[in-house]
Amino acid sequence: MKYIGAHVSVSGGVANAPLNAHEIGARAFALFTGSSNRWTSKAISEKEAAAFKERCALYGYTSEVILPHDKFLINLGSPDDEKLALSRASFIDEMKRCEQLGLTMLNFHPGSHLNQCGIDECLDRIAESVNLALSETSGVTAVIETTAGQGSNLGHDFAHIAHIIDRVEDKTRVGVCLDTCHSYSAGYDLRSDEGYEATWRAFDDIIGGTYLKALHLNDDKRELGSRIDRHASIGEGTLGQEFFIRLVNDPRFDNMPLILETPDESLWAQEIAWLYGQIR
Repeated sequence: MKYIGAHVSVSGGVANAPLNAHEIGARAFALFTGSSNRWTSKAISEKEAAAFKERCALYGYTSEVILPHDKFLINLGSPDDEKLALSRASFIDEMKRCEQLGLTMLNFHPGSHLNQCGIDECLDRIAESVNLALSETSGVTAVIETTAGQGSNLGHDFAHIAHIIDRVEDKTRVGVCLDTCHSYSAGYDLRSDEGYEATWRAFDDIIGGTYLKALHLNDDKRELGSRIDRHASIGEGTLGQEFFIRLVNDPRFDNMPLILETPDESLWAQEIAWLYGQIR
Protein backbone atom coordinates (compact mmCIF):
# COMPACT_ATOMS: atom_id res chain seq x y z
CA MET A 1 0.00 0.00 0.00
CA LYS A 2 1.19 3.50 -0.79
CA TYR A 3 1.28 6.11 1.99
CA ILE A 4 1.40 9.53 0.29
CA GLY A 5 1.35 12.83 2.15
CA ALA A 6 3.07 16.18 2.59
CA HIS A 7 5.20 18.19 4.99
CA VAL A 8 2.42 19.92 6.93
CA SER A 9 2.34 22.95 9.19
CA VAL A 10 2.62 22.76 12.99
CA SER A 11 1.36 26.31 13.50
CA GLY A 12 -0.40 26.42 16.84
CA GLY A 13 1.35 23.27 18.08
CA VAL A 14 2.50 19.87 16.85
CA ALA A 15 -0.92 18.39 17.64
CA ASN A 16 -2.25 20.25 14.61
CA ALA A 17 0.00 18.33 12.20
CA PRO A 18 -2.13 15.15 11.98
CA LEU A 19 -5.26 17.27 11.58
CA ASN A 20 -3.64 19.28 8.78
CA ALA A 21 -2.54 16.05 7.08
CA HIS A 22 -6.01 14.53 7.34
CA GLU A 23 -7.60 17.61 5.78
CA ILE A 24 -5.57 17.24 2.56
CA GLY A 25 -6.23 13.51 2.19
CA ALA A 26 -2.74 12.48 3.27
CA ARG A 27 -2.03 8.96 4.51
CA ALA A 28 1.44 10.00 5.69
CA PHE A 29 2.99 13.29 6.73
CA ALA A 30 6.17 15.11 7.66
CA LEU A 31 6.60 17.93 10.17
CA PHE A 32 9.05 20.01 12.11
CA THR A 33 8.64 19.20 15.80
CA GLY A 34 9.80 22.72 16.67
CA SER A 35 11.44 25.75 15.10
CA SER A 36 13.09 24.96 11.77
CA ASN A 37 15.55 27.86 11.84
CA ARG A 38 16.73 28.18 15.45
CA TRP A 39 19.17 26.08 17.42
CA THR A 40 16.65 25.41 20.18
CA SER A 41 12.88 24.99 20.28
CA LYS A 42 10.22 25.54 22.89
CA ALA A 43 9.67 22.36 24.87
CA ILE A 44 6.69 20.22 23.91
CA SER A 45 4.32 19.96 26.86
CA GLU A 46 3.05 16.57 27.94
CA LYS A 47 -0.47 17.80 27.12
CA GLU A 48 0.57 18.70 23.57
CA ALA A 49 2.40 15.37 23.10
CA ALA A 50 -0.68 13.48 24.30
CA ALA A 51 -2.92 15.45 21.94
CA PHE A 52 -0.55 14.69 19.04
CA LYS A 53 -0.68 10.97 19.77
CA GLU A 54 -4.47 11.02 20.16
CA ARG A 55 -4.97 12.74 16.81
CA CYS A 56 -2.55 10.38 15.09
CA ALA A 57 -4.57 7.45 16.42
CA LEU A 58 -7.86 9.14 15.44
CA TYR A 59 -6.79 9.65 11.84
CA GLY A 60 -4.86 6.40 11.48
CA TYR A 61 -1.27 7.68 11.35
CA THR A 62 1.27 5.27 12.79
CA SER A 63 4.91 6.17 13.42
CA GLU A 64 5.93 4.20 10.31
CA VAL A 65 4.30 6.83 8.05
CA ILE A 66 5.40 9.98 9.90
CA LEU A 67 8.74 11.52 8.91
CA PRO A 68 9.83 14.46 11.08
CA HIS A 69 12.54 16.71 9.66
CA ASP A 70 15.34 18.27 11.71
CA LYS A 71 16.34 21.94 11.80
CA PHE A 72 17.91 23.59 8.76
CA LEU A 73 20.76 25.05 10.85
CA ILE A 74 22.14 21.64 11.80
CA ASN A 75 25.38 20.60 10.06
CA LEU A 76 26.56 17.30 11.52
CA GLY A 77 29.76 17.46 9.49
CA SER A 78 30.69 21.05 10.27
CA PRO A 79 34.45 21.76 10.21
CA ASP A 80 33.86 24.46 12.86
CA ASP A 81 34.06 22.81 16.28
CA GLU A 82 31.68 25.32 17.90
CA LYS A 83 29.04 24.92 15.18
CA LEU A 84 29.53 21.17 15.27
CA ALA A 85 28.83 21.12 19.01
CA LEU A 86 25.70 23.26 18.50
CA SER A 87 24.57 20.99 15.69
CA ARG A 88 25.07 17.83 17.69
CA ALA A 89 23.23 19.19 20.73
CA SER A 90 20.36 20.37 18.55
CA PHE A 91 20.17 17.05 16.71
CA ILE A 92 20.06 15.09 19.97
CA ASP A 93 17.27 17.38 21.15
CA GLU A 94 15.40 16.70 17.90
CA MET A 95 15.74 12.95 18.47
CA LYS A 96 14.43 13.31 22.02
CA ARG A 97 11.44 15.32 20.79
CA CYS A 98 10.66 12.45 18.45
CA GLU A 99 10.88 10.04 21.39
CA GLN A 100 8.43 12.21 23.33
CA LEU A 101 5.95 12.17 20.44
CA GLY A 102 6.24 8.43 19.92
CA LEU A 103 7.92 8.85 16.53
CA THR A 104 10.47 6.41 15.20
CA MET A 105 12.30 8.34 12.44
CA LEU A 106 14.11 11.66 12.06
CA ASN A 107 15.03 12.87 8.58
CA PHE A 108 18.15 15.02 8.20
CA HIS A 109 20.46 16.48 5.57
CA PRO A 110 23.89 14.88 6.08
CA GLY A 111 26.08 17.99 6.25
CA SER A 112 28.49 20.31 4.46
CA HIS A 113 32.28 20.63 4.48
CA LEU A 114 32.08 24.40 3.66
CA ASN A 115 35.31 23.99 1.67
CA GLN A 116 37.20 23.86 4.98
CA CYS A 117 37.90 20.13 5.23
CA GLY A 118 38.04 17.06 3.03
CA ILE A 119 35.00 15.06 1.96
CA ASP A 120 35.98 11.92 3.89
CA GLU A 121 36.73 13.94 7.03
CA CYS A 122 33.31 15.58 6.82
CA LEU A 123 31.57 12.25 6.25
CA ASP A 124 33.39 10.78 9.25
CA ARG A 125 32.21 13.69 11.39
CA ILE A 126 28.63 13.09 10.25
CA ALA A 127 28.86 9.41 11.19
CA GLU A 128 30.37 10.29 14.57
CA SER A 129 27.54 12.79 15.14
CA VAL A 130 24.94 10.12 14.37
CA ASN A 131 26.66 7.67 16.73
CA LEU A 132 26.59 10.25 19.52
CA ALA A 133 22.88 10.96 18.95
CA LEU A 134 21.97 7.27 18.85
CA SER A 135 23.91 6.61 22.05
CA GLU A 136 21.85 9.23 23.92
CA THR A 137 18.43 8.21 22.59
CA SER A 138 16.41 5.10 21.85
CA GLY A 139 13.81 3.95 19.38
CA VAL A 140 14.41 6.64 16.73
CA THR A 141 16.11 5.92 13.40
CA ALA A 142 18.34 8.60 11.86
CA VAL A 143 17.20 8.90 8.23
CA ILE A 144 19.76 10.47 5.87
CA GLU A 145 18.28 12.51 3.02
CA THR A 146 19.88 12.51 -0.41
CA THR A 147 20.90 15.99 -1.55
CA ALA A 148 21.35 17.83 -4.84
CA GLY A 149 25.00 18.59 -4.05
CA GLN A 150 24.52 22.33 -4.09
CA GLY A 151 27.51 24.23 -2.75
CA SER A 152 29.54 22.06 -0.40
CA ASN A 153 26.62 19.84 0.65
CA LEU A 154 27.39 16.13 0.83
CA GLY A 155 24.95 13.29 0.26
CA HIS A 156 24.45 13.80 -3.47
CA ASP A 157 26.54 10.73 -4.26
CA PHE A 158 25.19 7.39 -3.01
CA ALA A 159 28.78 6.57 -2.00
CA HIS A 160 28.68 9.44 0.52
CA ILE A 161 25.68 7.89 2.24
CA ALA A 162 27.22 4.42 2.16
CA HIS A 163 30.35 5.88 3.80
CA ILE A 164 28.26 7.29 6.66
CA ILE A 165 26.23 4.12 7.16
CA ASP A 166 29.38 2.00 7.17
CA ARG A 167 30.62 3.98 10.18
CA VAL A 168 27.34 4.06 12.11
CA GLU A 169 27.63 1.54 14.91
CA ASP A 170 23.94 0.62 15.29
CA LYS A 171 22.86 -0.07 11.72
CA THR A 172 19.34 -0.96 12.86
CA ARG A 173 18.82 2.75 13.56
CA VAL A 174 20.03 4.36 10.34
CA GLY A 175 18.17 4.72 7.05
CA VAL A 176 17.80 6.80 3.91
CA CYS A 177 15.17 9.11 2.41
CA LEU A 178 15.64 9.64 -1.33
CA ASP A 179 14.45 13.04 -2.51
CA THR A 180 13.46 12.72 -6.18
CA CYS A 181 14.32 16.33 -7.06
CA HIS A 182 17.64 16.24 -5.21
CA SER A 183 18.80 12.96 -6.73
CA TYR A 184 17.80 13.97 -10.26
CA SER A 185 19.68 17.26 -9.84
CA ALA A 186 22.61 15.27 -8.46
CA GLY A 187 22.82 13.35 -11.74
CA TYR A 188 20.74 10.22 -11.14
CA ASP A 189 18.52 9.90 -14.22
CA LEU A 190 15.20 8.92 -12.67
CA ARG A 191 13.25 10.11 -15.71
CA SER A 192 14.22 7.70 -18.50
CA ASP A 193 13.25 4.02 -18.34
CA GLU A 194 16.87 2.91 -18.36
CA GLY A 195 17.99 5.60 -15.92
CA TYR A 196 15.20 4.81 -13.46
CA GLU A 197 16.18 1.16 -13.19
CA ALA A 198 19.90 2.00 -13.17
CA THR A 199 19.38 4.45 -10.29
CA TRP A 200 17.65 1.89 -8.10
CA ARG A 201 20.23 -0.78 -8.98
CA ALA A 202 22.94 1.66 -7.92
CA PHE A 203 21.07 2.38 -4.67
CA ASP A 204 20.85 -1.34 -3.94
CA ASP A 205 24.46 -2.01 -4.86
CA ILE A 206 26.06 0.98 -3.12
CA ILE A 207 23.80 1.68 -0.12
CA GLY A 208 21.50 -1.33 0.16
CA GLY A 209 17.77 -1.37 -0.49
CA THR A 210 16.97 -2.34 3.10
CA TYR A 211 18.09 1.12 4.25
CA LEU A 212 15.44 2.95 2.19
CA LYS A 213 12.85 4.24 4.67
CA ALA A 214 11.08 7.06 2.80
CA LEU A 215 10.88 9.19 -0.33
CA HIS A 216 10.41 12.91 -0.83
CA LEU A 217 8.25 13.41 -3.92
CA ASN A 218 9.31 16.59 -5.68
CA ASP A 219 9.48 17.54 -9.33
CA ASP A 220 12.58 19.48 -10.38
CA LYS A 221 12.81 23.01 -11.78
CA ARG A 222 16.32 22.30 -13.07
CA GLU A 223 17.90 19.82 -15.45
CA LEU A 224 19.49 16.46 -14.76
CA GLY A 225 22.85 16.96 -13.03
CA SER A 226 22.35 20.68 -12.36
CA ARG A 227 23.47 20.26 -8.71
CA ILE A 228 20.84 22.92 -7.83
CA ASP A 229 18.00 22.28 -5.36
CA ARG A 230 14.78 23.79 -6.76
CA HIS A 231 11.55 21.86 -6.15
CA ALA A 232 8.66 22.03 -8.63
CA SER A 233 5.04 20.93 -8.32
CA ILE A 234 4.22 17.44 -9.58
CA GLY A 235 4.23 17.36 -13.39
CA GLU A 236 5.48 20.92 -13.69
CA GLY A 237 9.21 20.18 -13.74
CA THR A 238 11.81 18.24 -15.64
CA LEU A 239 10.94 14.88 -14.07
CA GLY A 240 7.37 15.07 -15.38
CA GLN A 241 4.16 13.16 -14.72
CA GLU A 242 5.28 9.86 -16.22
CA PHE A 243 8.03 9.52 -13.64
CA PHE A 244 5.58 9.88 -10.75
CA ILE A 245 3.13 7.44 -12.37
CA ARG A 246 5.94 4.89 -12.58
CA LEU A 247 6.97 5.55 -8.98
CA VAL A 248 3.52 5.18 -7.38
CA ASN A 249 3.10 1.86 -9.20
CA ASP A 250 6.48 0.53 -8.08
CA PRO A 251 6.02 -1.99 -5.23
CA ARG A 252 9.47 -1.18 -3.86
CA PHE A 253 7.94 1.92 -2.29
CA ASP A 254 5.01 0.30 -0.51
CA ASN A 255 4.55 0.79 3.23
CA MET A 256 6.81 3.82 3.65
CA PRO A 257 6.09 7.58 3.81
CA LEU A 258 6.08 9.27 0.38
CA ILE A 259 6.20 12.96 1.25
CA LEU A 260 5.47 15.96 -0.95
CA GLU A 261 7.61 19.04 -0.38
CA THR A 262 6.39 20.74 -3.54
CA PRO A 263 6.39 24.55 -3.43
CA ASP A 264 2.66 25.33 -3.69
CA GLU A 265 0.98 23.90 -0.61
CA SER A 266 -2.43 24.93 -1.94
CA LEU A 267 -1.98 22.12 -4.50
CA TRP A 268 -1.09 19.38 -2.01
CA ALA A 269 -4.60 17.92 -1.72
CA GLN A 270 -4.87 17.93 -5.52
CA GLU A 271 -1.41 16.40 -5.96
CA ILE A 272 -2.08 13.67 -3.40
CA ALA A 273 -5.42 12.82 -5.03
CA TRP A 274 -3.80 12.76 -8.48
CA LEU A 275 -0.99 10.47 -7.33
CA TYR A 276 -3.44 8.03 -5.76
CA GLY A 277 -5.52 8.20 -8.93
CA GLN A 278 -2.56 6.92 -10.99
CA ILE A 279 -2.19 3.69 -9.01
CA ARG A 280 -3.30 0.76 -11.13
